[in-house]
Amino acid sequence: MSYIEKLKELITKSVIPDIDERLDEIFAEIAESKDANADAKEEIEELREFKADLQDVLADIQSGDIDEEECKELIDDILDAQKGDDEDFGFKDEEDED
Repeated sequence: MSYIEKLKELITKSVIPDIDERLDEIFAEIAESKDANADAKEEIEELREFKADLQDVLADIQSGDIDEEECKELIDDILDAQKGDDEDFGFKDEEDED
């Protein structure tokens, strides 16, 4: 399987479903508490941006505007992020950046 095919499969079968699941969890937490705190709003925005970026990558794959080497690098980046805290897909909290 080519890196292009692997990247497409990774994004469509793993990463985007994980993002959607996390968004559902956040919205359920908000519904339960009837309040969306700043952290929840920030995480929602980050996840939506990340998902949009991934959809752009899928569009590049569809149009042939991405090569095997770029796909390999993206696969490596995604897998590295998934090795970290799966809850935030590699995003760091502001407290962690100090």
